Amino acid sequence: MKKTVTLLTLAVLVIAAYSCKKNTGTSALKTSSLVLPATTEQFYNGNMAGTWADSMNKVATLGKVLFYDGHLSINNAVSCGSCHKQTLGFADNKTLSVGFEGRLTKRNSIGFNNISFGTTLFWDGRENNLANLALRPLTNHVEMGITDEAYLPAKLSALSYYTPLFMNAFGDNQVTNERISNAIATFLRSISSNNSRFDQYNNGNKEAMTALEIQGMSLFSTKYNCASCHSSSFGGYYGFNNFKDIGLDENYADNGRGTVSANKADQGTFRIPNLRNVALTAPYMHDGRYATLNDVLEHYSHNIKSSPNLDPLLKDKDGKARAMNISDNEKLAIIAFLNTFTDYTTVADPKFSNPFKVID
Repeated sequence: MKKTVTLLTLAVLVIAAYSCKKNTGTSALKTSSLVLPATTEQFYNGNMAGTWADSMNKVATLGKVLFYDGHLSINNAVSCGSCHKQTLGFADNKTLSVGFEGRLTKRNSIGFNNISFGTTLFWDGRENNLANLALRPLTNHVEMGITDEAYLPAKLSALSYYTPLFMNAFGDNQVTNERISNAIATFLRSISSNNSRFDQYNNGNKEAMTALEIQGMSLFSTKYNCASCHSSSFGGYYGFNNFKDIGLDENYADNGRGTVSANKADQGTFRIPNLRNVALTAPYMHDGRYATLNDVLEHYSHNIKSSPNLDPLLKDKDGKARAMNISDNEKLAIIAFLNTFTDYTTVADPKFSNPFKVID
């Protein structure tokens, strides 16, 4: 029988010479240690069956380490967490994220919270399987650069700290791409946001939101009908599988969903983003063109373009691009409302944070 490996082993395991390299991959800059709690973190709990939850927590622990490990890129330069930062609602604060060689990605890194509720992923919806999503950046020639499917399991197998992690998660230390993607997906599914002030208000605490924020909610949901795309299902505002052309450009620089579907009617449409923690996820839109929420509202107020597939809700009675003419006071109220989606519990929760600590 295999010796049982406990997380106490992982808690004291120090990884010397964990190299974080420059984007050129030529020189080691930092040494880090992997620091995990002595007991398994509770990613899944509550009403879930004990044995099942315990198993899922062990897989999620492995997924967390993989998510933040720079060794998942070809030159150890970037991790998944490099472009999806916890404190920013797992988005990036750059217009376009930086890949392993310093090149820029094609689109802004979309934030994720409550990701298990949606079925289409990425701005263009090219994936609907969360485990597959986890592997796509790894094999992207700009993002993480691993093109040989046999390379990553061999690379991770050579790192001593993965032996106990895979043993805990799967009962043996075999490293496979399927297990890597499954573990990362299990970690991502555990990242939930349900303790914002909006949630508290929605759950009966009517003092959780101010009069200005409540006014903003009314404007958002009724006068400007933003909720027609950002549905209030499940107590939050989600886009799910909806793809919309919101009139960003008259001529598309990026065909969005149309690139995937090859359907002309999908050109220039993009996935409606989840608004959880939206105040933290700037810059906005698929190309990060808007630095602030005020810029976003100004787009809807005066800058909607008559693009070929412009959504009907954004057209006036003559079929032209609509000007919502949102007043400055209304913008303040709507932005105040959007700020109520910030869940400080999620963005500060240690179980979602980077377990690699830099050694001075």
